[in-house]
Amino acid sequence: MLPLCANASGPEDAATARALVSSLGRPAPARTPFAEARFMKMLDKPLVVSGELAWLGDDRLERTVEHPTREVSTIANGEVSQQREGRSPRTFSLKRAPQLQLLLDSFVALLGGDASRLEQAFTVQHSADGADHWTLTLTPRDAKLAQTVSRIDIDGSGNEPHCMRMQEADGDVAIDLLGSYATRMPATPTRDALATICRGG
Repeated sequence: MLPLCANASGPEDAATARALVSSLGRPAPARTPFAEARFMKMLDKPLVVSGELAWLGDDRLERTVEHPTREVSTIANGEVSQQREGRSPRTFSLKRAPQLQLLLDSFVALLGGDASRLEQAFTVQHSADGADHWTLTLTPRDAKLAQTVSRIDIDGSGNEPHCMRMQEADGDVAIDLLGSYATRMPATPTRDALATICRGG
């Protein structure tokens, strides 16, 4: 088994991190609301969308955007199917979408409570601030995927993830507020404001 790192290198800390991942597991289908702000260098303002993420079991993931326009993306059997409002459906290989591959690997492993799967796809670091808040930092093991996404940070408390930050190698970042935190997306989000929310502020 690949090592699961923690904020210290001892076996007790690694065991704590694995126990945390196991506690996040939910039976499929598992659904959670999300609100995402994507900060891109080419845009003055972030793109904000909201909807629902659903793990349907095995390697099947569905991302439904309800606002501002409806779009459904389904990942299954190594393919991505997208249905956008007012457009014809399209299907393409998951290999063409590294961000979706990493979303699948991380989200399925977390909702499945599968620490082993998480370890296979990522180097995992765990830290906690002593006030029930924790952070998992996931670094892709696949060098090609890491050229697109440098890391994913997941914040939460207890057995609930609240925030997922996907840092792309080119400097763009997508920040998702999950579950009950999805309603806390500011009307005009900034990275600093979302960082405060992710820390439980």
